[in-house]
Amino acid sequence: MEEKEEKLVRFGISLPKDLLSPFDDLLRSKGYKSRSEAIRDLIRNALVEQEWKDSDAEVAGTLTLVYDHHNHDLPIKLMDIQHDHHEVVVTTQHVHLDHHNCLEVLVLRGQAKVIGSLADKLIACNGIKHGVFVPSTTGRTIA
Repeated sequence: MEEKEEKLVRFGISLPKDLLSPFDDLLRSKGYKSRSEAIRDLIRNALVEQEWKDSDAEVAGTLTLVYDHHNHDLPIKLMDIQHDHHEVVVTTQHVHLDHHNCLEVLVLRGQAKVIGSLADKLIACNGIKHGVFVPSTTGRTIA
């Protein structure tokens, strides 16, 4: 496996103390060892957000749905929509939360505009109790 040499660059940041103190508290509560690690994650998140603004970019994301599987034809409708978009549905996981409620997680990969549209369409289905889409990246454009 080819190793990639990572060159670090140091730079300074000036912040008001009343902004830095709560940031440091947040870092400690999340378990960051240093401000640098947290700032790297903030930069990566901004880059992923920017990547999603290019609607033709190849991206990835997860969609989580909670619904009552006894709700008429909803499970069939969800499956039909997924089959209609099989080229971007990488995998799904279906979990029975109780006798009525199911949680389904879809891993999606493809063009941002296609994935975003599919997520919106599934979340908008009548009978979905909760739906949330988390955009992510394929990792190719982020160090």
